[in-house]
Amino acid sequence: MSDIEFPDALIALERTAWEEHRAGRLTVATANAVQDAITQHAKAVGMPRVEVEMALKRAVRHAPAEG
Repeated sequence: MSDIEFPDALIALERTAWEEHRAGRLTVATANAVQDAITQHAKAVGMPRVEVEMALKRAVRHAPAEG
């Protein structure tokens, strides 16, 4: 997974955006909320924004199945 620790709220936002995207109903509001949260988190952890975004997407979209 990722060495970056993500707040639960950021994980939840990305999950919502991914679910909306897969259902063909991603809204601008959701997309903007995720992007803003990624930018804030990147600043907080002192990492490039793109690295944080890629790690977040990997964490959400390629997470091991629960079971």
